[in-house]
Amino acid sequence: MDTIFALSSGQPPAGIAVIRVSGPQASTALQALAGKLPAARRAQFSAIIGSDGVQLDQGLVLWFPGPASATGEDLAELHLHGGRAVVAAVEAALAGLPELRRAQPGEFTRRAFANGRIDLAEAEGLADLLSAETELQRRAALALAEGCFSRQVAQWRDGVLALSAAIEAALDFDDEDDVSTPGDDFTRNLNDLRAEIGASLDAPHAETLREGFRVVLAGPPNAGKSTLFNALVESEAAITSASAGTTRDVLVRPVAMGGVPFSFIDTAGLRSDGADEVEEIGIARARAELERADLILWLGPEGQGPEGAWEIEAQTDRAGHEKKVTPRNSVSAVTGEGMAELKSALVAQAMLSMPAPGQAALDARQRNLLSEAESALHMAEGIQDLLLIAEQLRLARISFDRLIGRAATEDMLDALFGRFCIGK
Repeated sequence: MDTIFALSSGQPPAGIAVIRVSGPQASTALQALAGKLPAARRAQFSAIIGSDGVQLDQGLVLWFPGPASATGEDLAELHLHGGRAVVAAVEAALAGLPELRRAQPGEFTRRAFANGRIDLAEAEGLADLLSAETELQRRAALALAEGCFSRQVAQWRDGVLALSAAIEAALDFDDEDDVSTPGDDFTRNLNDLRAEIGASLDAPHAETLREGFRVVLAGPPNAGKSTLFNALVESEAAITSASAGTTRDVLVRPVAMGGVPFSFIDTAGLRSDGADEVEEIGIARARAELERADLILWLGPEGQGPEGAWEIEAQTDRAGHEKKVTPRNSVSAVTGEGMAELKSALVAQAMLSMPAPGQAALDARQRNLLSEAESALHMAEGIQDLLLIAEQLRLARISFDRLIGRAATEDMLDALFGRFCIGK
């Protein structure tokens, strides 16, 4: 196997640069640059010397013999000054050593997975952690990366194995007096297992956490949508004008409020006549966004918005603005009146669709496999034939194995680890 190296810290210039080397030649590479191999897991200050004997830098070097390392194989780290020239010189020195090459994106993490240091669900959590931008995203990703979901899957798998053992015993010894066909206990345990899996499937999805709670502003032209949109995203993102039909397309802006990710969507004014061809396209796109919305803020005539939409009385600073009898919120995006209350209400509503702090959020791949396992267990409930029950339990175990990577395709692994940066 090749020995790989890469910058594992942020791009220079930076205060410190960490270059990681992993593979069978890691010890040789470290000795070549630092002069000797330091004690395992003990930072040592050392000059970094190139092949021509010229000092490239000085810093801390660390040695992690495998398999007790991040990648499960011999691993070395060089903690250097974070200048571009320093990083480039040390990388060039490593590239000049035999059997060393630059790492591909995600290759360090992929080796950790291949060597059993992490499972697939933990790797997916690590990928989410690297891209987390809000506190909720960080907590959910960290729970997944630290094995919260993996431990739950292991418990479910053990439960299925226990059920399978009961079926196998009944099949192998059905003529013995002391072994009976599984009865009420088997059915109860199977139902309990299905209920636990169903609860996980009903939990908030990773897509909502990753993409943000989708809030669509809707209403007729000149209802104040774009002005309110700008106030919510705190940017002059949308053009505002007294002319009807100014907004012609969908405008999306991701924003974090109160540590919660949102996607606010400004849309073309909804009207049934007077729109030109381009505006008609914008209206069609607006209606499509209404179908995708987690929440709609309706700025039009009271009672005429989509079902479940929040009635927003906007433009309260304007004389003659359209009053509503029972608005959910009354706001002026110009003066700021009611904006704090609206934002607080939005955060509270979005939290209902987000995972609880520290709870892992499942993505589409994980939910699909979990649904397959739940479906197999459901099939097992309604079958009398022991062989068919055993087959459904086997299918459930396969789904659990695929969840944590005991059975994974190369294409799927390529897609996952391609999400990582080169130094991870």
